[in-house]
Amino acid sequence: MIDAAFVALGLLAGGLYFFLLRWNTSFYARPGRVWTAAALQMARMAVLGGLLYLAARSGALPLLLTALGVMIARPIVMRLTAEAG
Repeated sequence: MIDAAFVALGLLAGGLYFFLLRWNTSFYARPGRVWTAAALQMARMAVLGGLLYLAARSGALPLLLTALGVMIARPIVMRLTAEAG
């Protein structure tokens, strides 16, 4: 049961991370918004890195399961955002 919670946490974090990637990319495309885009990029990475760090503090298996959830979330979010865009 705990294992499924780490995968779900990774799915949620990965889904949010990759969904915000599309939003962040629009800032890079706007003139004069490069610093905003770079700050958002660093914030996204810091939050995901912090989450993976906390999972690693629980052990190797929770870290791997959380990372698996992030990896599973990527194609799902990319497919959903491609259909919406």
